[in-house]
Amino acid sequence: MTRNVYTVGQVNAYIKNMFTQDYMLNRIYVKGEVSNCKYHTSGHIYFSLKDESGTIACVMFAGQRGGLSFRMCEGQQIVVFGQVNVYERGGSYQLYAREIRLDGEGVLYERFQALKRELEEMGMFASEYKMPIPAYARRIGVVTAPTGAAIRDIMNISRRRNPFVQLILYPALVQGEGAKESIVKGIRMLDQDDIDVIIVGRGGGSIEDLWAFNEEEVARAIFYCRTPVISAVGHETDTTIADYVADLRAPTPSAAAELAVYDYWKTQEQVDVRRSQLQGYLRRKMEVSRLRIEKYETKLKYLHPEHKLQEDRQRMADTEEKLHMLLHRKVEQYRHRFAVYMEQMKGLSPLQKLNQGYAYIEDVDKKAVRSIEQVRCGDHLSAYVTDGSIQMIVESVKEERHG
Repeated sequence: MTRNVYTVGQVNAYIKNMFTQDYMLNRIYVKGEVSNCKYHTSGHIYFSLKDESGTIACVMFAGQRGGLSFRMCEGQQIVVFGQVNVYERGGSYQLYAREIRLDGEGVLYERFQALKRELEEMGMFASEYKMPIPAYARRIGVVTAPTGAAIRDIMNISRRRNPFVQLILYPALVQGEGAKESIVKGIRMLDQDDIDVIIVGRGGGSIEDLWAFNEEEVARAIFYCRTPVISAVGHETDTTIADYVADLRAPTPSAAAELAVYDYWKTQEQVDVRRSQLQGYLRRKMEVSRLRIEKYETKLKYLHPEHKLQEDRQRMADTEEKLHMLLHRKVEQYRHRFAVYMEQMKGLSPLQKLNQGYAYIEDVDKKAVRSIEQVRCGDHLSAYVTDGSIQMIVESVKEERHG
């Protein structure tokens, strides 16, 4: 007879496949008491769930820690949501936890998940509907209990960061009967006022304490609010439907105040730094402009008509001086030439001849007598010598021939 023999790994794989195909084991809630809880350095949490009838090994990997809102310890009664599967290497099965809640929160948590899925499918969590939180809010509305730690934290932080911001409180019920109606009314009333941003929140607590912020009416009031809303419900590990719908989620009321109230002193310091930078920039710009103006001023002075006239005047003066020099030179040249001509003309001058004993003779008609043929006996003649004239009467005319 032939027998089928399987390896251990094959058997474990077969059993694992059976677990995987079982729908109930893939999405199961298991209630029990925490035992042997260990937080590993890797971030994984190893523990056991037990009751009077048995024990099951459990593990929550570090990537699933977002589904844990409290620190686990021995003896806690909890409800674990996850998948039962086989660990092939050890041949054992265990519960792989995705979410862990304290016992008593299971029903509420299921309601929370159902409403969350419904509103998410409607698009109320979509980022395109989120309004930006104003950077410099002047009036901030707060919907919370008037005597709780939340409003005290918000007031203290607001006073420290910016004493000029005005807080408008709507004293709302945040827990128990009538809480959701009170929160909705507060949101709607502040939305009608001149408010820059609204903080909706309270301090931490159990899922029952925070349940008013998981109500659909509150979610819709936040979604349809025209003023930006910051949700600040519980501590950092608490998450409500209001957190998903709000325009911005703050892990605590204190953090909401930090986000809503801008730091006046830091802003003032930044303004001072910017002012100093701007003044330095303006000084440099003015210095550059001043140098440019001085350059243009120098250029304009050079191109000014008066400067041109002065240059032309100087040029004319230089030209006039040159002309005077040229004229003086020409005059000197002509004077020298004239002196030469004078020397040359001395020998031809009648006066020079007269000085040498010669005389100039004219007849009565003032004509020069150059020949005996021009006179007759008895004619009246005038003889001019160096120092005067002599009147003469011709007595005789004698012709002399030169051979």
